[in-house]
Amino acid sequence: MAKTVVVIPTYNEIGSIAGVIERVLATEPTAHVLVVDDGSPDGTGDLADRLAAADDRVQVLHRTEKNGLGAAYGAGFRWALARDYDFVVEMDADGSHQPEELPRLIALLEAGNDLAIGTRWIPGGVIVNWPAYRKFISRTGTAYARVLLQSRLHDLTSGYRGFRADSLRTIDLTTVNSQGYCFQIEMAWLFERSGAQIGEFPITFVERAEGASKMSTGIVVEALAKVTGWGLSSMVGRAPDRLALPAAGGVPR
Repeated sequence: MAKTVVVIPTYNEIGSIAGVIERVLATEPTAHVLVVDDGSPDGTGDLADRLAAADDRVQVLHRTEKNGLGAAYGAGFRWALARDYDFVVEMDADGSHQPEELPRLIALLEAGNDLAIGTRWIPGGVIVNWPAYRKFISRTGTAYARVLLQSRLHDLTSGYRGFRADSLRTIDLTTVNSQGYCFQIEMAWLFERSGAQIGEFPITFVERAEGASKMSTGIVVEALAKVTGWGLSSMVGRAPDRLALPAAGGVPR
């Protein structure tokens, strides 16, 4: 049986993290959970420590400062790869991603996909209680990125996804310097450009009921600027030098 870890970054998610972890472990009892906490002042990290003390399937990685979603995931990925997990899954801490959909994500990885993405913008995808402006930002951002990056993927900003660990090891994570939701675009583009096998499946995305959204103008601006730069570089026949792309012909396993 494949060893799976679900990496959940947190910053001030004390109201939701316990419930999310409980649902993950109820759905996939053999999976492990890694909480990556960026020094949450509301005590999320302390709560995660208590949950870890009560269940050895839960681990906590404490970081001393909040410096972006991308850095938190990078730290979590490196932790997971050092411990020989087979599958590394991303999931938000706010309850927007449904842990009950994990079996479909894992099934895509078991079928040989290097990357599996839970997608909102394909038939069967559902969004619950999201304000119109968030739908507009997500759909417009994905459409812009798909055109500039010549991508066939339908939800480049989705944060509900999983990687085969052997495929993730081919990426030099130290060169992936996007923060915010641009990190999701960058990782998906790296895999797609490499010829990796990518599977998408529809998800139900639910607007958070606890805590505050981390979306900001800066996050949107970062994504717009980086995607534009990558797209223009790609159009002139080269990928940006800082992107560590695997060798052509697909991600090796």
